[in-house]
Amino acid sequence: MTDIAVVGFAHAPHVRETHGTTNGVEMLVPCFQELYGKLGITKSDIGFWCSGSSDYLAGRAFSFISAIDAIGAVPPINESHVEMDAAWALYEAWVKLITGEVDTALVYGFGKSSAGTLRRTLSLQLDPYLVAPLGVDAVSLAGMQARVGLDAGKWTDRDMAEVAARSRAAAENNPRSPLSGGVDVDVDELLSRPYIADPLRAHDCAPVTDGAAAIVLASGDRARELCENPAWITGIEHRIDSPNFGAADLTAAPSARAAALAATGGDTAFDVAELHAPFTHQELILREEIGLDGGTVVNPSGGPLAGNPMFSAGLERIGYAAQAIFDGNAGRALAHATSGHVLQQNLVAVLEGRN
Repeated sequence: MTDIAVVGFAHAPHVRETHGTTNGVEMLVPCFQELYGKLGITKSDIGFWCSGSSDYLAGRAFSFISAIDAIGAVPPINESHVEMDAAWALYEAWVKLITGEVDTALVYGFGKSSAGTLRRTLSLQLDPYLVAPLGVDAVSLAGMQARVGLDAGKWTDRDMAEVAARSRAAAENNPRSPLSGGVDVDVDELLSRPYIADPLRAHDCAPVTDGAAAIVLASGDRARELCENPAWITGIEHRIDSPNFGAADLTAAPSARAAALAATGGDTAFDVAELHAPFTHQELILREEIGLDGGTVVNPSGGPLAGNPMFSAGLERIGYAAQAIFDGNAGRALAHATSGHVLQQNLVAVLEGRN
């Protein structure tokens, strides 16, 4: 199989609201320019482009087409798109590189959550016949999931608060997080706060932001030319669970377990793991399903609980895992992305550095 690596990563600041259009152009252009500058390349050096976004979130049909204005489509480019988190666009780009048709790809995702009513928009992802008509939203469903786990003794509200406190502490060192600097990381104080969707408190829910992210992939010798220490993708897989939430064990994520087993081959010894868990209890589920132990540093970036840009947060997890390898802070890293409600769809990637 062709050696493929992440060689560059950039993302827009996580902010509650941005000015401009819903097609992401204003957020994407700086990301692309940052990557061009870091890698010493231009648009013409990219063999394939793939994006992830949501027309529902953008409020327009084919919003990804207008986002191509950030690239500049003259002369014509080789481009594709997925209607979900851009981590899945990275998977498509990885497959494209395996074919050998190109040796570089740029993957990007964007979402302007502030443009509409997010809870109503995300409910459109649900089963249109049995679930969506109930009007239940992502936070309410996550609250049901957390309650089932609490009642079953799978975790406690203190376990959840400790996840939030650790993520907030890590966010203090991430200048692009909306929680950077001056955040409260005292567990007892967090537990004294009111519920927003019993049993979830505000710190249990990721702060949704506008955002965009981009990653450059390259294969073989091209990767070595572009990056001193590429993050090689040695495993990647994604799986999906049933959308019938009433027939599922909400305290588990079988698709995450299956994707992790396929990607890792059962070797879950990692220096760093970036988990796309928009709610504190979901991180607890993922750590168990993937098989992470105390030797792995989870979400040193702060993770989604420090800033959750829709449709690029999963791609950011891959980017941050790769960044740990670029910087020499990890030799082997795991990245996880989820899409849909209550961890319905899961993608796991393994990244490794090489001497």
